Amino acid sequence: MIIGLVTAVAASACYGTGSVLQAVGSRKSAQQEAAKASTTATTQHGGPSLSSTAKAAVTWEFMVGTVLDFVGFALGALAARMLPLFLSQTVISANLIVTALLSIKLLGIRLNKREWMSIGVVCSALVLLATAAGHEGSGDAARSTHWWLLIISVVLMGGGWIAVHFLGSKAAILAGLLSGLGFGAIGVGVRILDGIDPFDLPTLVADPALYAILISGGVGMYLHTVALQIGSVNGATAALVVGETVLPGIIGVLWLGDASREGFAWMAVLGFLLAVAGAVAVAWFGEPDAHSAAPTPDTKEPEPTVVG
Repeated sequence: MIIGLVTAVAASACYGTGSVLQAVGSRKSAQQEAAKASTTATTQHGGPSLSSTAKAAVTWEFMVGTVLDFVGFALGALAARMLPLFLSQTVISANLIVTALLSIKLLGIRLNKREWMSIGVVCSALVLLATAAGHEGSGDAARSTHWWLLIISVVLMGGGWIAVHFLGSKAAILAGLLSGLGFGAIGVGVRILDGIDPFDLPTLVADPALYAILISGGVGMYLHTVALQIGSVNGATAALVVGETVLPGIIGVLWLGDASREGFAWMAVLGFLLAVAGAVAVAWFGEPDAHSAAPTPDTKEPEPTVVG
């Protein structure tokens, strides 16, 4: 349990740091495109084009952030096999705290009292979850479950890609939710993946869950980048947290055998709800007050807090 928690916390730190660096790279790329007044920077619907997203991906900040995301993915996958999903995914989603704190330095953001209170709620919730968590499920699932995970991942990620293209600048929340569901699918896929223990490469390659992980991870990363570029970071991040934590946690309890300690189910539920609510609050209160910092034509608009 302790090793699993340390692993999940390390994954959270990697994800949080990576998100801030990716946000810096995305915003830098978007500003450069705007300065050039490029006609290819956005789609006809107002969202970032594949070209502008690709340019964001080659900034050094974004590349370092991506490396950290891969490290976080590996650590998160390990944690998902050592802890109940409702605990591992919630601890990992606490990367919002890391992101909010790093935003002070890298994005020049000052946290207000509501943000600090929200961070305190998340920390308290994680203590409740860690106290209440019991054994993780075996991960054994019918083969049909592996196929369903792949099918659902293809439908959600493919549909999300298309929807974001057509919704353009209005797609921030949808992109955040779908990227969160993609990251949540990774947690479920890792738990049920065959050929890991003991390692068997042919079994691993033949498992549909492996391809669900790859598709969800790749497209989820793209949607996350789009959400950072569009700018509605508070709602997008809140949606990401819900998608990444709630659904995998429910699946783990209902179908994969995750459980709390006997008599501590109420604490697990309370901790789970407080963690999600606190994470959403960190994202929501992280936006600067538009009325107190209205930009003028001769001033630069202050950067919003980027969490997620």
